[in-house]
Amino acid sequence: MKNQFMITIGGQHRDARGTLFFFNDFDMTAIKRFYRIKHPHTIAIRGWRGHRIEQRWFHVFNGAFEIDLIEIDNWDMPSSLLQQTKIVLNAEDNSVLHVPAGFATRFKALSANSEMIIFADYAIEHAKNDDYLFPLDYFNN
Repeated sequence: MKNQFMITIGGQHRDARGTLFFFNDFDMTAIKRFYRIKHPHTIAIRGWRGHRIEQRWFHVFNGAFEIDLIEIDNWDMPSSLLQQTKIVLNAEDNSVLHVPAGFATRFKALSANSEMIIFADYAIEHAKNDDYLFPLDYFNN
């Protein structure tokens, strides 16, 4: 892989008032927008959706998601045999997964009512110019 994804681990502080979760090492300078996804069950799978230019950051704040990543070799006709990387993001781990430009992702909840927030580094007006969708069964490995 020429581009590398990265996981930032957050911290937490507990006291009598509750728990504060924080990401002091997560630089949000590039982020232009975000959206939340909630899966009420573990059946639905979203993906394969790729972005040639945009980056994404994934944070699970309830439950857990399995996220599959593939670095795309040819945006017009990618190889169906590209290597997949599986990452499990769990709310208890308090982490953010950075997926650089050039990747496609697929994900599903591992527990009911899992929720994730996804940050993007381009405004919504740009999205239609950098949105590549492949069938769920396109990549064979």
